[in-house]
Amino acid sequence: MPDSSPTAGGRRQRVDAQRNLHALIEAARSVFDTTGVDAPAKQIADLAGVGVGTLYRHFPLRSDLVKAVVESAIDAIADLGPRLAAEREPADALIEWLHQYAVFLQSKRGLAPALHSGDPAYNELPGYFLDKAGPALAALLESAVAAGVARDDVSAHDVLYAIANLCMPVPVERPEYQPRHMVAVFADGLLTPARRP
Repeated sequence: MPDSSPTAGGRRQRVDAQRNLHALIEAARSVFDTTGVDAPAKQIADLAGVGVGTLYRHFPLRSDLVKAVVESAIDAIADLGPRLAAEREPADALIEWLHQYAVFLQSKRGLAPALHSGDPAYNELPGYFLDKAGPALAALLESAVAAGVARDDVSAHDVLYAIANLCMPVPVERPEYQPRHMVAVFADGLLTPARRP
């Protein structure tokens, strides 16, 4: 006999709501990457397997959805730091995180029109990013420095800003520019001479 107690029913509803929320964020990320931030709500809801009403219940404004997509990506890049630290040698963990950070930056290009629109809904995102990604990178950098495989005269914030600048969009007349290559060059310079290939 099914458990119909309020606790079980409430817990079930929370699980369903959380699943819908996750599906909507993932669907929005995919649609924004291909169609842009002005994509129809129905396209996002259909991809998530929910109704448009569910989308608007979770995200009444488009800016709410854009913000959730960005925060989810920030959380993922921040969570990657401890995983890499546990699985890899300090230099390899640091370099892989930098490459994934570059991927994160390039994947946000489709969101740029919204993020730079002046909408106050996005004002807290830079601080959110620094609060999450800053400590993740700092821990990787400190571990690499302690192992003697990375320079000790560069801060995590310096590295975050440097990689962001390397990954900025370039003019159409420079299609040969490869941000990933330049990130690799930067990362090589971040390592101590003994650790460089």
